[in-house]
Amino acid sequence: MTTRTIAVVSAGISVPSSTRLLADRLAAATVSALRERGVDTKVDVIELRDHGHELVDNVLTGFPRPELQAALKAATDADGLIAVTPTFSASYNGLFKMFFDVLESDSLAGKPTLIAATGGTGRHSLALEHAVRPLFAFLRAMVVPTSVFSAPEDWGAGDRTAQSLDQRIARAAGELAEIVAARPAQKAADPFLEPTPFEQLLNGS
Repeated sequence: MTTRTIAVVSAGISVPSSTRLLADRLAAATVSALRERGVDTKVDVIELRDHGHELVDNVLTGFPRPELQAALKAATDADGLIAVTPTFSASYNGLFKMFFDVLESDSLAGKPTLIAATGGTGRHSLALEHAVRPLFAFLRAMVVPTSVFSAPEDWGAGDRTAQSLDQRIARAAGELAEIVAARPAQKAADPFLEPTPFEQLLNGS
């Protein structure tokens, strides 16, 4: 089988985290959907709470530490992206925003992306459409049609809301897998292939 890489960005704060739980379920469903299409998958999980101080330093200095640089590279080099945030004040949280703020310009352009969020109540579900999806539209990522929101009531065992969450996870994962499987594997960019011209460096541009 061919192999693709899926980067999973989880911006959960607590441990254990419902955001990470949702991220893991989306990743597992995507791996399964890709396997059905004859594609093997490597999953790279990026837990943003582990990079909180590094993200603040990057925002202040403009330079990522090696650990954060590796996480940024994993996201930009992946064939597909799953991005999951908790909902704070009807939007994504600060860690989530900072991570995507410090990415290089256009590094997610055309990237197949699945967006998801968690919240204390289903009333926050519209945050995906009025906050998270516009963020990735600005980054020019290719966001799949189905977004996935989960509230505490969605995690019941075997009840109707839990079944609905399972269905949404499967549908979104299938959409992401369909796009990723149809594309050639992403190749990591080599910065030495197209070095910045010396004249441009002198001009500071």
